[in-house]
Amino acid sequence: MPEATTRGGVDPVAGDASTGPDDRYRWVALANTTAAVFMSQLDGSIVIIALPAIFRGIHLDPLAPGNIAYLLWMIMGYRLVQAVTVVNFGRLGDMFGRVRIYNAGFVVFTVSSVLLSLCPFTGVRGAQWLIGWRLIQALGGSMLTANSAAILTDAFPQENRGFALGLNQVAGLSGMFIGLVAGGLLAAVNWRLIFWVNVPVGVFGTLWAYWRLREVSARRGGRIDWWGNTTFAVGLGAALVGVTYGIQPYGHHSMGWTNPAVVGLLGGGLLLLAAFIVIETKVAEPLFQLSLFRIRAFTAGNLAAFAVSIARGGLQFMLIIWLQGIWLPVHGYHYSQTPLWAGIFLLPLTMGFLISGPVAGTLSDRFGARGMATAGMVVFGGSFIGLMLLPIDFSYWAFALLIAANGIGSGMFAAPNTASIMSSVPARYRGVASGMRSTFQNSGTALSIGVFFSIMIAGLAGTLPRSLASGLQHQGVPAAAAHHVGTLPPVSSLFAAVLGVNPLEHLLQLSGFALTSLPVVAQRLITGREFFPGLIAAPFHHGLSIVFGFSAFLAVLAGLASLLRGSRPTEPEGPDRSESEGSEPDATATFESSAGEPASPSHRHLVKRGTPHD
Repeated sequence: MPEATTRGGVDPVAGDASTGPDDRYRWVALANTTAAVFMSQLDGSIVIIALPAIFRGIHLDPLAPGNIAYLLWMIMGYRLVQAVTVVNFGRLGDMFGRVRIYNAGFVVFTVSSVLLSLCPFTGVRGAQWLIGWRLIQALGGSMLTANSAAILTDAFPQENRGFALGLNQVAGLSGMFIGLVAGGLLAAVNWRLIFWVNVPVGVFGTLWAYWRLREVSARRGGRIDWWGNTTFAVGLGAALVGVTYGIQPYGHHSMGWTNPAVVGLLGGGLLLLAAFIVIETKVAEPLFQLSLFRIRAFTAGNLAAFAVSIARGGLQFMLIIWLQGIWLPVHGYHYSQTPLWAGIFLLPLTMGFLISGPVAGTLSDRFGARGMATAGMVVFGGSFIGLMLLPIDFSYWAFALLIAANGIGSGMFAAPNTASIMSSVPARYRGVASGMRSTFQNSGTALSIGVFFSIMIAGLAGTLPRSLASGLQHQGVPAAAAHHVGTLPPVSSLFAAVLGVNPLEHLLQLSGFALTSLPVVAQRLITGREFFPGLIAAPFHHGLSIVFGFSAFLAVLAGLASLLRGSRPTEPEGPDRSESEGSEPDATATFESSAGEPASPSHRHLVKRGTPHD
């Protein structure tokens, strides 16, 4: 693959070394990477709403005993793989070419989408086929997201970088929520369409990327850090899998945090991650450039992004359960219709992203990231406080304004924060820096699902069993059957709501009680749209208040971290000529504050000498 700058001439697409890529190439890079990131993030959420149709299509009940693991892996497997592998592909992009790894990701993602849509099996084998190819699809998504921000940072000068990265980030974040609507619409026709929808974009994007994208930065080459790769992948993977299984029931417990397997996965994962940090300080060419954490903007930006991803990641599920399990049924929607309508009613959240992201990116190019990102966290945290104060049966317009504010605050933060992180590092580390940034975000998202579900289940476990048992006995259900339903883990009710299944009808089936033995009036009342929401409303609202309060606290932490990022760094436009020719870039030229002050000593040490082993 040709280099953008050579000793003998100028690449006509990329421009020369002094000016960097030309304007036309910049917009090609922006359009292609934005489509890729949108597609990757869309696929992370489109499956959630389509889960009922998918499991009906393969003839498997995901809520039956023994099948809950298939449901969890369909929901969380994609995020887990991305969290574990994205930094590896960022490092490989630095070594062998960011565009090369990015293009390969398009191929992997598209081929996996085709094979997912052609699933030939039913039952357990069908679930295993879908989960396996979905994990491979996540590898392709990691290759795309790990290198897209680095490709844009290479292509755009600093005065336009916030806008470009902001548009790219907002496309990804909005894809998460647009997927909720798209999944409902497509699954209503045929569940295979949720995978087929990726194929035209994937084929066109792949051909377009191979034809037009070029390597702008110099390839570093180097050796793969096998010990670092192994300890990081296995350690982080074990910890996140432990969190995933921690929300499953174990024995007579409503959750699995006392399960020896969960304890072993969490403990072993943390030990391996500790070993990884030690290894990274010893090897000559580490997977994680730990020396990048000497850069204040890089460290503060990633800490803030990690806090925000935890706060935002579980929000999606909490709002879905609130809408599908309580609000929509009370307002006349049948349970089978709630997945689609939940996605529609969450559109203000997406619109908030779409409006604020590009605007915030453009303003941060002019005024810096710190003020805009911090203000975004004020709006973001305030929206959680507002959601805490809403009654469980809210006025929709109040709800819509609050989730729109949440999206606006998140968009105000995402674009400037990403631009600040990517502009703060030397050009030769942009791939691994992008991967590290994505690792923090994806890990936070995966972790948040475990954290928020645990908080909610713990809150429900204290009050829901009594409410269910007494409510059912009141309608003529025998005490033994009502007590059995009350002792079933609350996670069953939550997942039933996510899947658009009447929770009480499902719970009574699990207990073995024949609902038809009751009078018709009692049957209609128990399986009606108001009985279960009436029982769960008070305990759910209590758990929801804890979740949103914790999210508001995380927003405060992210805002404080954002304030600590310091003045914005500036750098010469285009790739540094000395780097293209194999020498080290000049630290003082690359990192100066916006006020014209010289770079900090840590910046000089990092850029002039690299890591201690470079």
